[in-house]
Amino acid sequence: MTTHSTKGIVLRTVAYGDTSLIAQVYTELFGVQSYMVKGVRKAGKKGGNKAIYFQPAAILEMEVYHNEFKSLQFIKTFDWAYTYQHIFFDVVRNAVALYMVELLQHCLKQPEANPELFYLIHDSLVHADKTDTTTLANLPLYFTLHLAAELGFEIQGQYSNQTPILDLTEGCFIAQIPAHQHYLTVNDSAIISDIQSIHFYEALANIKLNQTTRRQLLEALQQYLALHVTDFGTIKSLPVLQAVLN
Repeated sequence: MTTHSTKGIVLRTVAYGDTSLIAQVYTELFGVQSYMVKGVRKAGKKGGNKAIYFQPAAILEMEVYHNEFKSLQFIKTFDWAYTYQHIFFDVVRNAVALYMVELLQHCLKQPEANPELFYLIHDSLVHADKTDTTTLANLPLYFTLHLAAELGFEIQGQYSNQTPILDLTEGCFIAQIPAHQHYLTVNDSAIISDIQSIHFYEALANIKLNQTTRRQLLEALQQYLALHVTDFGTIKSLPVLQAVLN
């Protein structure tokens, strides 16, 4: 069986046996894959527990065996592709990273590769690790909107005097309040339009929001995802994220 080199972002792990684990990883080459990782939950001769590499949000460089006809793959070698300075230790940055990872767990239904999505995740996690606090606070909103776009349901149009209402059901800006309850008011619609138009992370620092508004917008975007992603479910990390973001 041939091997392939690919970057991967760890989404979740479960223990297997006494020393191994099964890791769900979003890879650059193959999309979502499950890997058996043998012996990493025991301390090696050189010290340390290699299971630390498989914490959720870890970004790895891997050499993997891949068989498209099997649901469980194997990793030959692995190492850090990016070494976090803060995410595993800082409460706020960790909450942002775990929110992004849980979103992916709920949204990624098929294993197909999507390099653009991979690098959205990769770059968002790297920025969550090192960016300023204002950009960090707005990063979950940015990531959620751009994740939706990569999954095929980008919000259409933009806020204007003629289209001041964001219809969450239709996924577009409209002229009047719709007959259903899934829409955003004028002020919130304008903010979402501004964030969606941003293409560089650094520009997020220019979006000034208070904690209450940011919480409301995060909840609205969860509603948007639930309307468009089959069996989306509930994001358990959202209340934690809302509590720690200023």
